[in-house]
Amino acid sequence: MTNISQDDSLTKHEQILRYIESLKVGNKISVRKIAKDMEVSEGTAYRAIKEAENQGLVSTKERIGTVRVEKKQRNNIDKLTFAEVVNIVDGVVLGGAQGLEKTLNKFVIGAMQEEAMIRYIEEGNLLIVGNREKAHIFALQLGAAVLITGGFDTSDEVKHLANKMGLPIISCSYDTFTVASMINRAIYDRLIKKKIMLVEDILPSRGQVSTLKSSHTAQDMRELIESSGHSRFPVVDEWNRVVGVVTSKDMLGAPAEQTIDKLMTRNPLTVYMQTSLASAAHLMVWEGIELLPVVDANRKLIGVISRKDVLKVMQYVQRQPQVGETFEDLIWAGFEEYRDEEGRIYFRGTVTPQMTNHLGSVSAGVLTTLMKQSAVRAVHESKKGDMVIDNMSTYFLHPVQIESQIEIRPRIIEISRKFGKVDVEMFYNGQMVAKAMLTAQVFDQ
Repeated sequence: MTNISQDDSLTKHEQILRYIESLKVGNKISVRKIAKDMEVSEGTAYRAIKEAENQGLVSTKERIGTVRVEKKQRNNIDKLTFAEVVNIVDGVVLGGAQGLEKTLNKFVIGAMQEEAMIRYIEEGNLLIVGNREKAHIFALQLGAAVLITGGFDTSDEVKHLANKMGLPIISCSYDTFTVASMINRAIYDRLIKKKIMLVEDILPSRGQVSTLKSSHTAQDMRELIESSGHSRFPVVDEWNRVVGVVTSKDMLGAPAEQTIDKLMTRNPLTVYMQTSLASAAHLMVWEGIELLPVVDANRKLIGVISRKDVLKVMQYVQRQPQVGETFEDLIWAGFEEYRDEEGRIYFRGTVTPQMTNHLGSVSAGVLTTLMKQSAVRAVHESKKGDMVIDNMSTYFLHPVQIESQIEIRPRIIEISRKFGKVDVEMFYNGQMVAKAMLTAQVFDQ
């Protein structure tokens, strides 16, 4: 039995990534230096540095070069750095470039006298203001960065102070309102991303993974089951790449000397750190498997997740307050839940101008979204679980005009532990205007 951390099994590419990760934040990195220190070709060093940039370990800055930066954790994904603000507003850094990787915790619009700003500006803020030099100096002295709107420059004195304080002073051509809207939109989009749970969000809490090799025997596995308390294990080769999965069921009737390679399931399904939990859960339900190995780009084992882990976290997420509304959330926001005389659920709402197409009737995409959302809620009420749509047949019978009040009536035709079939009908003034039939995979929680 082996553990997943084996430095001697790392490729040159992985060794360079480990080396970059070990550097202190702020260290400069170059292809030539990495190639010399690690005794690799410049091509190998370049590819590894690009991979490190994709992982958020390094950042390339204008007039500075490639620098080791602190990797942003997903629990802080909604926090912008000043460098990201520069990209969002197409800005130019006038001074304080060494502070670009600092995190912005709040932005303040400077529509007040300098003396009144002291109540609003704090360390780590970003002051959005026009060509008001006194306000620039005041903000920097309070520990805040400055974003100058309208494309204006500032004095050498302010630039010198920004360099001394290590706080960026940025200039962009947009007006104040546009800049504030752009930054707010970026934060809002990140809140949506933060809401989407990934495999990496539940993996770090897990300990080392017990593994087997294809040369191990059934007796080795029985000993591992007894010592670990688990009944499913990934099988890896000498380079720690996943080649199979073996379970206690595979061991039934096997002699003690039987090797694992004769019992395991070869080429098992795997997921990556960036795979969404919803995708992982759908894969487990669809394939009827309880264990998914988590691998990197080279198929090397990072860890494992179980079906129980995934569904437990998804159930927890459903109870959390939702932040960062998606288009589906906005479309559904105007609909309320009702019950008919027989206690069956249905939904009622009004068509808003944003839902319409160029002809003034509701767009087909919006109608499809509304019927899908009603089906999901009907299944959730019945099973207390989630579902992923496999197939949806939609029929649009009559156009629906703007400001029409419509009713959506989902009806569960069939539902089991893993499968659901829902019929949805949409009405306006008692007349059916649209109909859909959906089939879905159900996550039984």
